[in-house]
Parts: sequence; C-alpha cells; structure tokens
Amino acid sequence: MKIVLVAAVALVDPDGRVLLAQRPEGKSMAGLWEFPGGKVEPGETPEIALMRELKEELGIDTWSSCLAPLTFASHTYDDFHLLMPLFACRKWQGQPHGHEGQALSWVHVRELRKYPMPPADLPLIPVLQDWL
Repeated sequence: MKIVLVAAVALVDPDGRVLLAQRPEGKSMAGLWEFPGGKVEPGETPEIALMRELKEELGIDTWSSCLAPLTFASHTYDDFHLLMPLFACRKWQGQPHGHEGQALSWVHVRELRKYPMPPADLPLIPVLQDWL
C-alpha cells in the first residue's frame, strides 16, 4: 500500500482558536473541514512543505522555528495510508484567507467535533484539546 506523507498545522490565534479550512468542491472529501497543510513533495521536510502550503493556500508566511511538532495521524484509506504530522503554530505574518476558494473558520477546540472532518483528522482533536 502506498504511504502518503502530508504535513498539517494547527494555527492558534491569541484567543486560543484553531483555523480550519473546508475542502473545496472537486477535491476528494469535498466539504469536510481540515487543518491547513498539504503533501510533502520529494526533497521537502514537513516544515518546508507547511511553509510552502501556507503561503500558497492561505497567503501567510511563517518560519520553521515557529512550527512545533505536536502529534501525528496514521490512517489507512481505501487506496493509500496517510501519515500526517501535526504542528502547532502561534506566529505568522499576514492574514489567512482562502486562496483556493476554500472557506475558513476560527474554532475553539471544544467546538472542533461539530465540524465534519476526514477520518484521519479526528484522533488529533483530543491532543489539541489537552494541549490548549
């Protein structure tokens, strides 16, 4: 089975809310909410991939020193296995907005379960709740 490496980030604002992005129409799992991030390309570290993805998808800049490893997801889908490190980030430059037309929502951790998410993201919620 193919292993896909995806890096994700919990952007945490000063009020302790986490940013979720809604997967746009036309993508797999469209309509579900997820932590921002994306595939780690060959030659990239997860941190470099996140900095690239945050710039492309949300129009914000951050630095590898601001990405703290928090936990990871390991989940088998029908045709691949997802390995997804989740980083926490409290410092970035710019105002996040959906460059790919995706909706964004700042969510208190106690409200995360109200948002439909991909199966791989669900086990990350208790870790975030304990951490925040």
